[in-house]
Amino acid sequence: MSPDTTTVDFHFDVLCPYAYQTAKWIRDVRAQNGLEINWKFFSLEEVNRVEGKKHPWERDWSYGWSIMRIGAILRRNSMDDLDRWYERSGRALHEEGQRVHDPDVARHLLVELGLDPDVVDQSIADETTHDEIKADHARVMDAGGYGVPTLFFGDHALFGPVLIDPPSGEAALRLWNAVTAWTEFPHLYELQQPKRKRDEQAISATFKPYLEARDWISINRGTEVGFTEDGFKAMGPAADRDNRNQSSRNQSSQGDSQ
Repeated sequence: MSPDTTTVDFHFDVLCPYAYQTAKWIRDVRAQNGLEINWKFFSLEEVNRVEGKKHPWERDWSYGWSIMRIGAILRRNSMDDLDRWYERSGRALHEEGQRVHDPDVARHLLVELGLDPDVVDQSIADETTHDEIKADHARVMDAGGYGVPTLFFGDHALFGPVLIDPPSGEAALRLWNAVTAWTEFPHLYELQQPKRKRDEQAISATFKPYLEARDWISINRGTEVGFTEDGFKAMGPAADRDNRNQSSRNQSSQGDSQ
């Protein structure tokens, strides 16, 4: 029996450029068919943590994790507040190149939304926000997941769709129908289009604001990845990065995708 597809749990990390594009698409779908979206968290910083480094909850302020702690406070009031926070902070980072992981920038964005900027300090002071993110993160991991965007239809989890040019209008609904059709086949595990050089170049161009704003390295399944105008460049195992004389500004690992 296929799961209910009128409601979806969308797991995201604000810092993930792929999840941001997928979120733009799914909001367009919602506007057309009334889909109910429950926004949930997932930490690429934690899943890509190098052995010996601190967990994000062990730091006073920790990039994507701390932005999600703000989101956890907002979600307690309403899912709409979290929705608006994710949209605005995501757009600020991925389209405007703002350093949303700076607490002062986060306060400014909250003011833009008509929300209390003191939520930043509330989230830091409230240790239970860690628990909410951990629970959402664990749900994906327990389902065999590894990154975002991850969608849940009931207990049925799907990774993706991963895209950089989210469709809108009728095309958005066609993609939605293709995604939800997947839930009819419980043993269909993977369908992937390889990235060609021109795809890598398009991804790098789309990610440019994000790449200029970040203060972390990009990790894809344990490997540090560099982005250039010519495409991707594998830098080597993330665990070896300290031996490659990298800048101290990149000491916290944050993955971009799976």
